[in-house]
Amino acid sequence: MLKRFLLILFLGSMLPSAWAADEPLADDYVNYIELKPFVANFVSPGTLRFLKCEITIQVTSPQAHHAVNYHKAELRHEILMLLSSKEAEQLKTVDKQHILAQEALAKVQQVLLFEEGEAYVADLFFTSFVLQ
Repeated sequence: MLKRFLLILFLGSMLPSAWAADEPLADDYVNYIELKPFVANFVSPGTLRFLKCEITIQVTSPQAHHAVNYHKAELRHEILMLLSSKEAEQLKTVDKQHILAQEALAKVQQVLLFEEGEAYVADLFFTSFVLQ
């Protein structure tokens, strides 16, 4: 009887630490924010060209999630201005699109740094990218 009691007591003391292991730590927080699709015209000699893309932003804290949502209109504006400033040659290849994603990430981080005092955003991804 004493052995059962000690076994139950031992196993019971292990339960709270097992539950705590399932909870994500603050460093483990990752969330994605999908922005509405962007449609922009871009510089192309002789013809009117359009770009349509969807962007997802990666944040690593609840505070970052709130900051991005709070400043979403300004972030969309800055990204749209960046997209519209590009020439056709700057958008045609995957490598150039990757550079554009890095530029957009820098713009987003710049806005958040100015508005919130912290860059907050970990990464930015094009989830679709169409030139017409």
